[in-house]
Amino acid sequence: MPPPSPDPKLGPPPVGERILATATDLFYREGVRGVGIQRVIDEAGIAKASLYAHYHSKDDLVAACMTRRGDAARGAIARRLAAPGLDARGQLLALFDFQVESVEGPDFRGCPFLNASSEIADPQHPAKAVIATQRAWLHDLIARLVKETGVASPQQVAGTLVVLFDGGSSSSLIDGTSSAARHARWAAEQLLDAHRPARRRARPRARRRVR
Repeated sequence: MPPPSPDPKLGPPPVGERILATATDLFYREGVRGVGIQRVIDEAGIAKASLYAHYHSKDDLVAACMTRRGDAARGAIARRLAAPGLDARGQLLALFDFQVESVEGPDFRGCPFLNASSEIADPQHPAKAVIATQRAWLHDLIARLVKETGVASPQQVAGTLVVLFDGGSSSSLIDGTSSAARHARWAAEQLLDAHRPARRRARPRARRRVR
């Protein structure tokens, strides 16, 4: 889910917003390592001093962009899952529906967090902590909803759903089609249904002997 664009009716955005919006877009489209600071400066139409007045280094800027992405993604997903009439199972499937729609969007370039993590080798990079926070949120969300469904083996089911969610995005990017995301959604539904709690059968009442 891309972060919201500034409203053109409000006039030019402040310098800090221009830097962040420009860098967020460039890092996602062309990669963290493929975009240098000078490119961000040129695209944002700012002076180098203005950029360094807001961010001490490229690493700090990357971390801020990941934070922006995370805030936008969590907000969009929260709104989607808040749709009326959805129980825990419905919310989990809505999460996968959300992914299918994102994959089919014209600006899709894969999961920004998986992309950035694969490019950043340094475990001390400030963006790593932001990515870890986003991943923990996704794991916790899915684990909580799975538990609420009452399925058997909730830990295994939740872990499998995370793998399906990640794989649907990554495979769709590689294949250039949303088929993988749709297959992941189908597999998620089958998994949930296969592990749903069995209904307790009512015990037959003992018949009274007629004397």
